[in-house]
Amino acid sequence: MSRWPLRSRSRALAAFTAVLCAVSLAGCAGGRLGENGRVGVVYMDAQGFYAGVRDGMRDHSQSSGDGLQLLELNAQGDASEESSFVDVASSADVDALVLSPVSATASIPAVRLAHESGVPVVCYNTCIEDEAARKYVTSYILGDPHEFGHLLGDAAADHFESEGVTDPKIAVLNCEFVEVCVNRREGFENALFDRLPDAEIVANQQGSTIDEAVRVGERVLTAHPDLDAFYGEAGGATMGAVRTVKTSGRTGDVVVFGSDMSTDAARALDDHTILKADVDISGLAVGRMAGETVEDILAGEGSGEFITDAPIDLYTTPEDGARWLEEHPDGIP
Repeated sequence: MSRWPLRSRSRALAAFTAVLCAVSLAGCAGGRLGENGRVGVVYMDAQGFYAGVRDGMRDHSQSSGDGLQLLELNAQGDASEESSFVDVASSADVDALVLSPVSATASIPAVRLAHESGVPVVCYNTCIEDEAARKYVTSYILGDPHEFGHLLGDAAADHFESEGVTDPKIAVLNCEFVEVCVNRREGFENALFDRLPDAEIVANQQGSTIDEAVRVGERVLTAHPDLDAFYGEAGGATMGAVRTVKTSGRTGDVVVFGSDMSTDAARALDDHTILKADVDISGLAVGRMAGETVEDILAGEGSGEFITDAPIDLYTTPEDGARWLEEHPDGIP
């Protein structure tokens, strides 16, 4: 008997069957659908970075001509949906599984099941706890989160030094229910305090979605009227901070340093009155890297390295924002 709830398993089975019966978006020129492999792919949600990963995976499958079929799920941050899909996919003998686990702990049983079913697992962006990952995961595509935060901390120090501010007060809007966001903050703080030792983090509260970040940001501004900046650890936190500053009438007084590019973030950077810098890992690039990694695994090849470094991009000027908008007309990062 399955260990997963019947309702969740039934939904996952229905979704999985629908994908199998649909015309795949993966490249299959010159062969039958999925004849060279089927890959289960789980996205944590369907927007922003994860939409980029989806398009990058599809682009790779189409351009490689290897006939891979992508069987996709938007887990919507639900560990039970993720687990049910992995359960069904493993039973259906997929050739590989690509996912950004919803939880470092709650996702371990699903990843272990895939591994024990003989399915190679590729993590991207997030993964399960390190000890378990080293046992059950074949490869982890990761933009170093400490370096990610460190680049932004240096950009923040550049800004404050140019303004003659040696003791800025900064509030963090976080996404620290995932470990990478903790590492981002640690990198940010290390870079900032190394150059501005009198800087102060006056608040660190969860605000990973725009609406949540606005609610938290407004409370922070009330509690700390002398605040100099927000640091958003993720895209929702960043744009929530920008909105909070704007609607509170603090433009020109409080600035934002953000994470994860989007059309709105690029426009805010182009305007440059509130958002002063944004650091990003391209979902499109990660998706293509995941496709290449799966292709290597199925061919019996590999670098032998557990972690594959994804490139990290820092944007600090209005010209950077304008260029991003030109290069991403569909808004997919």
